[in-house]
Amino acid sequence: MARGLPFPAFWLGLGGIVPFAACGAALLLGPEGWRGLALAALIAYGAVILAFLGAVHWGLALAATAEAETRHARTRLTLGVVPALIGWGALLLPPWAGLTVLICGFLAVWATEEGASREGLVPARYLWLRRLLTLAVVVILSATLTGVLIG
Repeated sequence: MARGLPFPAFWLGLGGIVPFAACGAALLLGPEGWRGLALAALIAYGAVILAFLGAVHWGLALAATAEAETRHARTRLTLGVVPALIGWGALLLPPWAGLTVLICGFLAVWATEEGASREGLVPARYLWLRRLLTLAVVVILSATLTGVLIG
């Protein structure tokens, strides 16, 4: 575990993977009757979590007090809103496209956070956890997308 990361943050973060895994498993392995609901729930949960990731950056912008931090407020506020818009867009698309948008959204937020970390805008301990969680989410969403496309 990353130094300085609160213990509950690690376990609660991992717990956030459970709905992804449960919906993905229900879709790929569950009874036929569950698949539509599992797919809708997976896409909806992915959209909610993308919005949550943005909220982290909104909070960092609002908590900034030093002049050096407030200079970056626009970047942080933008990163705070864009993931929610991506997630919302995923909800409006056919399932295969929604899953694709979510995968791209999670990867884009992660890549942006990597760059923001180099600027000192994202704490390293947070980024360590985000790498782990993003990997898990993208693997689950990709496996689910493959299952949807194969039928």
